[in-house]
Formats: sequence, C-alpha cells, structure tokens
Amino acid sequence: MAHQPRTRPLFTPQSAPPQGSPPSGEILTAMGERGVIAMLEDLYFELEASSIRALFPEDMLAASHRSAAFFVQILGGPPRYSERHGPPRMRQKHMPFEIDDAARAVWLACFDKVLLSAEARYGFPREHLAGFREFLEGFSAWMVNAE
Repeated sequence: MAHQPRTRPLFTPQSAPPQGSPPSGEILTAMGERGVIAMLEDLYFELEASSIRALFPEDMLAASHRSAAFFVQILGGPPRYSERHGPPRMRQKHMPFEIDDAARAVWLACFDKVLLSAEARYGFPREHLAGFREFLEGFSAWMVNAE
C-alpha cells in the first residue's frame, strides 16, 4: 500500500502576510554574504539542539546555506535562493511541516540567541537589530500553520 500523507486542517494565522518592508540592505552591506552565511550556520547549530530539531532536514549545514541564500536575497543581494529553489513562497514551502506557536517561539528564541552576539561576531549593524527582529516576528507568525 502506498504511503498516505497525513492530513490536518489548514490553519491560517489571523494576521495577514507580513506587509512591512524587508530588513535593511545595509545589513548585507555591513556583514557581507559570508557574515550572513555564518550567522545562519550558527542559527542552525542552535536549532539542531532545540526541541524543534525534527522539523529540519538531516543535513543542517545545507539547510543553513539554503536559509542564508534566502536572507541574502531579501537583504538585496544576488537572487541565489530563487535561482536554486524557485520563488521563495515561504509559507507554501513550510506547509508540509507542522508549525505551531510553540515551534515559532523556539525558532525565534534560537535566532535571538544568535543575534545577541551578531554585532561582534558577524558585523551586524546595531541600528538595524530592532528592525530585523521585527521582520522575524512578522515572518515567523506567517509560517505558523497548526494550532
């Protein structure tokens, strides 16, 4: 018998998709692509030790590089994410994974942990940390697809 995908009710957040501007391109200018890649590698290191590890592929380094390509692109860098993986459509791409508010909170906590040292470790411009966190809040809220 063929594997039957598990069905679950479709959950749509009460908030609309994020409408704000993407994070400032000055972040990429200050950090460079290598800094963004290093930051996402560290994020995935945190995620690997988290309670939501099962939501991610086995190869966390490759996953971190895919995520870094997305962040480089939204920060105004080359469209490598789209070239390699198609249009971002992140909510659609996350739909196979059951993401509830608790999982979102863990993801945000892991990112916050990395951002605590982002200025010193990656050259993240301090004046853009609040705006970047605001972007992550809205982005992650839109990824929630389960109650």
